[in-house]
Amino acid sequence: MAAEADRVAVAARRARSRRTGRRLFAHDRALGVRWVAGADEAGRGCLAGPLVAAAVLLDLEAIGPGEVRALSTLNDSKQHTEAAREALYPVVMRLAARSVIVSRCAPGIDARGLHRTNLDALRDALRSVCAGQPGEVLCLVDGFRVAPFEHEQRAITQGDATSAAIAAASILAKVSRDRFMHRAETHHPGWEFAAHVGYSTPAHRAAIARQGVSPLHRRSFASVAYSVSEGPLEVLERLEPIPGADHDADGVEA
Repeated sequence: MAAEADRVAVAARRARSRRTGRRLFAHDRALGVRWVAGADEAGRGCLAGPLVAAAVLLDLEAIGPGEVRALSTLNDSKQHTEAAREALYPVVMRLAARSVIVSRCAPGIDARGLHRTNLDALRDALRSVCAGQPGEVLCLVDGFRVAPFEHEQRAITQGDATSAAIAAASILAKVSRDRFMHRAETHHPGWEFAAHVGYSTPAHRAAIARQGVSPLHRRSFASVAYSVSEGPLEVLERLEPIPGADHDADGVEA
């Protein structure tokens, strides 16, 4: 009896998941425009690693039932497992009319401040994804309005769970950043970056207490997380940048 109930619950969850993408695309189509660009970020609240913003341009006239089915599970990246995000990543890349990934390094975040860095990265991603695009593009941003630029924009509360364009951008940003942090594990062993990808977890804080901060840690977060007087501060080794991303010129990760 319990096993049957579990099977029913799993089937119901899968059915809800398959409906998510259709709901998000319905939201974007209801905006009444052909071209919709969405932007979202990953890593804003991390202790270490870059902030990554992504923007996706969708041609809603070119996205038919087959494309919607391919992205039927599309949702806020935080609602997916790592494996599910990895599976969605190439589908988003294939179906997007254009996509842009922007990376902002820890030293840049420390120099300019987290909120400004976040808004600037989102704006840069949107401007790049819309560059040279003829006609009207409606730009959607998760949570915040960015500084005005050439196209109309709207801030969408919980946009990554509301808009297909924003949800698609959230997948690209999260997967790109996680891949970077997995590589960081090899270059900076001991902080267990592959496990927590820079977020504040007990294991991460214990690693900082044990061996100090790495070149990837954000010094401006020190007052609430760790002391920058501890541990190695020199740049140990440069990492390969996130493929295809626009990077800070002054950063460890660039």
